[in-house]
Amino acid sequence: MTETITPTRPGIAEEPPAVRAAGDALRGALLDSRQRWRELVTLAADLAFETDEWGRFTFVIPDPALGWSSATLVGQPAELLLADGSDGGGGFNPFHTTAILRHRVAWLKRADGTTACLSFAVAPLRDADGRIVGVRGFGIDVTEQDGYEAQVAASLRRGEVLDHILWRMGREVLAPGMMRGALDALMNAMGAEGAAVISMPADPDPPTPSMPHQAGGGGEAVLAVGASLLTRRWPGPAQITAEDGRQVLVAACQTRFGERAGLALWRTAGARAWDGEERLLAASAANLIRFVLEHEALQREMVLQARTDPLTGLLNRRAFLEEIARHAERLDREELPGTLLFADLDHFKSVNDRLGHDMGDQVLQYTAALLRKVVRPSDLVARLGGDEFAVWLNGTDHLTAAERAEQLRTQAPRELGEIVAHEVPQLGFSIGIATRRAGSRESIDSVMRRADMAMYEVKHEGRGHWRVAPEDCEMHEPRYPIPG
Repeated sequence: MTETITPTRPGIAEEPPAVRAAGDALRGALLDSRQRWRELVTLAADLAFETDEWGRFTFVIPDPALGWSSATLVGQPAELLLADGSDGGGGFNPFHTTAILRHRVAWLKRADGTTACLSFAVAPLRDADGRIVGVRGFGIDVTEQDGYEAQVAASLRRGEVLDHILWRMGREVLAPGMMRGALDALMNAMGAEGAAVISMPADPDPPTPSMPHQAGGGGEAVLAVGASLLTRRWPGPAQITAEDGRQVLVAACQTRFGERAGLALWRTAGARAWDGEERLLAASAANLIRFVLEHEALQREMVLQARTDPLTGLLNRRAFLEEIARHAERLDREELPGTLLFADLDHFKSVNDRLGHDMGDQVLQYTAALLRKVVRPSDLVARLGGDEFAVWLNGTDHLTAAERAEQLRTQAPRELGEIVAHEVPQLGFSIGIATRRAGSRESIDSVMRRADMAMYEVKHEGRGHWRVAPEDCEMHEPRYPIPG
């Protein structure tokens, strides 16, 4: 009979069947528990890992994780996964910790070269003596959430800046003050050396850019390069480096009135370039700048309407008197004369009576054009009311003024006659001339009375001529009415 001997481990008694069965059950439960843990972690985490005391991966799930296979990562230094800069300037390193940490964010590299933002929970691994021999942890990909939160934060910041700009604008009434407040606030909020509005007039070819509004310094150095960006008509904010190294950012803000302009911001030479968020802020601010430009244009139009005759576009009486006083002060300083012409349109009443007021308006408009042709841009032309006009010639004496009057006397009947087709008595001018000598203390009121009286003397003596008022004659006699 052969005896079967079951080998046993030396020094260890054979386990009873019941104990062996219990041990097998425990090992199975542990394996099952570990498998469940792996499945749960795989479902919940985008990266679960363990490292050794040298910082190398010893365990990585799921497979793949962030596009990396476990075989590729295990045995490699875990810090190779950190995105550039994450472990440098104070960023969080999930693979090196001495305490349990939760909800800490780090950026890792994906296998395709992109980056992912993960929220980590990590803890150190210790041996029996309490010495740290590695790190265990898991991370959840929050890249989209982080990006969304960043967008929200950036939007809030833009809103705060724009609110501040609006507050600064709201403290002003006139457009120049509103623009100054807006540019100051924007320049400070964006850390710029300067901010300005670049204007590109539509008429000249090529256009000559200018900076009608500016805050800070350095505008002259960036005007040309900023205008070049506007000329290219980029669809959105664009930046360029000026020759002196300044970083220039320009956002177009063309107004509804056709004015082509742009918001320009610049940083000193060597400063960082403008990032995407700052370009968005500049685009939003450009809309506010456009609003101020349109407001400014409306204010200019209101001032223009308050100072001009709506039919002819000439200065009205009030604006003419204000401008004469200002021009006379300058002429006194320069010791130059000035001459006033009062011109009344002869037989104008018959145009309205026979041909209607529409034709009368055309005659007045053409008369304004005639007067503009005989003066220089520095001179003043006004419609005082009805068929009465006035001209102020800077630095001109009565001799030159008489030449202008003779030109009007001969041209007016011929050119105005072509409009009315000789259906009314001949149209022409009765003109009075009064010169204010250089250094004279004569008031503008006195000059106007002399020119007015000289003109009415021409009316009384048959119309269609001009007369120079004596310089030393104070004519206080009242006007006498002359028909037509």
